[in-house]
Amino acid sequence: MYNEQIKTIELPDGRKISLETGKLAKQAHGSVVIRLEDTMLLATVVSNYEAKEGIDFLPLTVDYREKFASAGRFPGGFFKREARPSELEILTMRLVDRALRPLFPSDYHNELQVMIQLMSSDQKNMPDALACLAASAAIALSDIPFNGPVSEVRVARVKGDWVINPTFEQVEEADLEMMVAGTEENIVMVEGEMEEVSEEEMVEAIRQAHEAIKIQCRVQIELAEAVGKKTIREYAPEESDEKLKKEIYDYAYKQYYEIAMQASAKEERSEKAAAVKEGYFAKQDDSVLAEKKGLMSKYFSKAYKEAVRNVVLDEGIRLDGRKTDEVRPIWTEVGYLPGTHGSAIFTRGETQSLTTLTLGNKLDQQTVDTALAKGSSSFMLHYNFPPFCTGEARPLRGTSRREIGHGNLAYRALKGVLPQAPENPYTIRLVSEVLESNGSSSMATVCAGTLALMDGGVKISKPVSGIAMGMISREEDGKYAILSDILGDEDHLGDMDFKVTGTEDGITACQMDIKVDGLSFEVLTNALLQAKEGRAHILNEMMKTIDKPAEDYKPHTPRIVMFDIPKEFIGAIIGPGGKIIQEIQAETGATITIEEEGNLGMVQIFSPDLESIEKAVNWVKSIANPPTVEVGETYNGKVKTIMPYGAFVEILPGVDGLLHVSELDWKRVEKVEDILKEGDKVEFKVVNKDPKTGKFKLSRKVLLPKPERKD
Repeated sequence: MYNEQIKTIELPDGRKISLETGKLAKQAHGSVVIRLEDTMLLATVVSNYEAKEGIDFLPLTVDYREKFASAGRFPGGFFKREARPSELEILTMRLVDRALRPLFPSDYHNELQVMIQLMSSDQKNMPDALACLAASAAIALSDIPFNGPVSEVRVARVKGDWVINPTFEQVEEADLEMMVAGTEENIVMVEGEMEEVSEEEMVEAIRQAHEAIKIQCRVQIELAEAVGKKTIREYAPEESDEKLKKEIYDYAYKQYYEIAMQASAKEERSEKAAAVKEGYFAKQDDSVLAEKKGLMSKYFSKAYKEAVRNVVLDEGIRLDGRKTDEVRPIWTEVGYLPGTHGSAIFTRGETQSLTTLTLGNKLDQQTVDTALAKGSSSFMLHYNFPPFCTGEARPLRGTSRREIGHGNLAYRALKGVLPQAPENPYTIRLVSEVLESNGSSSMATVCAGTLALMDGGVKISKPVSGIAMGMISREEDGKYAILSDILGDEDHLGDMDFKVTGTEDGITACQMDIKVDGLSFEVLTNALLQAKEGRAHILNEMMKTIDKPAEDYKPHTPRIVMFDIPKEFIGAIIGPGGKIIQEIQAETGATITIEEEGNLGMVQIFSPDLESIEKAVNWVKSIANPPTVEVGETYNGKVKTIMPYGAFVEILPGVDGLLHVSELDWKRVEKVEDILKEGDKVEFKVVNKDPKTGKFKLSRKVLLPKPERKD
């Protein structure tokens, strides 16, 4: 029925990954099942045999989904089925896409879809570390042109030891955790977070990962050979015209070289470059333009790219006139938005982020409900990239994958310096609004986020800055240049986009994409050391505006009090059906949450008003540590319930007594309602306590003047 083939990879700790094909999804152009212990992923790839007309790029779609059934769970929501991908799934899609995309031929434009599905989970091994291996293996088994194989591993340092593809538990203990993708020869992608590690430690982590990647790439080749390597399909090459290419190069290259030599802003530079192309078009016949305009535009782009790169390599001059290690001018401001709990503007060159801070309570935490994770998060960072920030007009289609990815990088950069409870009782939300963008708005978000946190009085351990590094290299002579704080054009025309964030003492997060083969560890180390200098410069500029967190929160920031109570009093505070806690919240205006931790109840009281928070704290503490009711003492309490025979009155929070109708007044009272109503405050004396039931008897009339007795 099927021709099953299996190959095995052994990890350094003895666990084994199996690659199986020939059993499932045989109508896909390539399919493979990856298994690590009881975690299993199915990856398939399909590509159309012809490109759609007018497509001059690779329409690659990578889709990763975690099935709830894989962990024996039901999806949430009304429909109880998987719907839109979670942010964690989208981040995994991006990791796989960034590893695969550079390895397809530049002229392959056929629509291509890679689908990866988590089918079984042991909830021990992390499936995202296997996703790229699964995708690449499926492509290697197909006839799709691909300059792979490629693989991706997670590397972590746990208690000083390097671990490849660590478990969920090991990652929690790690001080460095990175996803690294590469071929047998080269690294193509890096992303991770760490606890202030050095540049040398980060390079060693990448080196450890690459050794494991080499093995996984070789096993993919062995699997393809065992199945029988398919003949790579033929596809229609891109339209080309060498004569036209040379003509445009001769016309435009020198002009573009001159433009690149002149320091200019983005808009001015774009206008000059467009004028070169339009000048050429103006000399052409309409019939020629109708037939060749698209091809001409492509050749103009290539001439511009080559001119810009050569100016950097041969003249040492960048598009805006900076030196290769120079950072653009920076200005910052905090407290710009008075109604927020904290705000900051960070502007570097033509890139600007306005970031806001909001502080909330436990009820504001983000709910996490995925196939493999259920819980909540007390820190959120959201990144918005509206079209006007690049001078464009386009429709908004919801949060893009790019926005999720850039926001996650900034989140990972900052989360390690945030104070933990009880030092920080708040739920924290940062929102970066990118108002201008010309290179590395995610790093501007990190810087603005740091400033907004300090402006809002959040006691971060150390400020964090970030920088985007680039590289331009030339294969013919091996010459290269590392660029600090790259522009958008330098990102597009260059060979590397390497974002690094950190404190003055080490790196906290990184993200790297390589567009060329042959990035050596020497070049990587040089880029990291140059980034360290750039980060220090940016941090110094930030500290001129604010150098430490504000002494206190903003006056309008809601206040939170946290304390613990004995576990056995949680029920008394909540009351039957939540009656007591709802009453406390209604009376005081505070919000109260209680979580059970061991033998304690962790109470959090949140209120914008100092008086209400003090009242709520005293009320809760009086229930958890109730004072003794003394017989013979006078109290003032609220009428809780009216009965025909009397009223139940609260003596102290959680302690009631009966005020009998006969004890309301010296004169005869026919109806309790004639004297009292529910919610009234009444003064009374505790006159007795039943030794058997412990119930208290109250009297109002003993506090009233006794009328004189008539003869």
